[in-house]
Amino acid sequence: MKKRLRAVLIDDERLARKDLRSLLTEHDNVEIVGEADSVTSAAKLIEETDPDLLFLDIQMPGESGFDLLEKAEVRGNVIFVTAFDEYAIRAFEIDAVDYLLKPVNPDRLQTAIERAVKEGPQRSVPRKNLEYDDSLFLTINNRLKFLKVSSIAVIQAAGDYSDLTTHEGKKGLVLKPLGEWEERLPEKHFCRIHRSTVVNMEFIERVEPWGKNSYHVHLIGIASPLEMSRRYAAALKQKMG
Repeated sequence: MKKRLRAVLIDDERLARKDLRSLLTEHDNVEIVGEADSVTSAAKLIEETDPDLLFLDIQMPGESGFDLLEKAEVRGNVIFVTAFDEYAIRAFEIDAVDYLLKPVNPDRLQTAIERAVKEGPQRSVPRKNLEYDDSLFLTINNRLKFLKVSSIAVIQAAGDYSDLTTHEGKKGLVLKPLGEWEERLPEKHFCRIHRSTVVNMEFIERVEPWGKNSYHVHLIGIASPLEMSRRYAAALKQKMG
């Protein structure tokens, strides 16, 4: 007898959970071991049940499905069940088995479950480097926002967070350290100019000496110049040709 996948349904909409629960009755290899309607209750449920599979909504009141994956120890595979279109979610940073659009199509659900069975237990998969024309779906200032990598002008360290500014001057606090950004952003377009600052070279307007050992980097659309230490100046010059 084949092992059944122990699954949890996480969605703040009761009817959405009901619909998915009904569809899953057609799948003998899936056993629903719990449901949750918030990130807090979901984290507790995951700790108690250690599921093989999560059917996870993205946008929920207060915190998102992404927040849950940040705070809970999730060892099972993830299938997002979301109202967002597939173009928006193709660049999501989570290594999910599949993405299902609401209302869930039975055939797509079948495919997603087959993928989960094939994948087996979740493996540690390195996060992919970002491309310049990629899009991200990030929690910025506690709100989910859709952002193009090419629109990022500067990212500055703020402890475990980062202060992000777009070329239009829009600002936001993102729960992601600067080092992680630097590892994943395309090197051809982004460069560190200070131990606490990474800039998009496409928006550099000019660089001016400032004092004996520093420079001021002026970015298009950003009012205040950014400090660049001498140790990073050579790398920027080489990248910019």
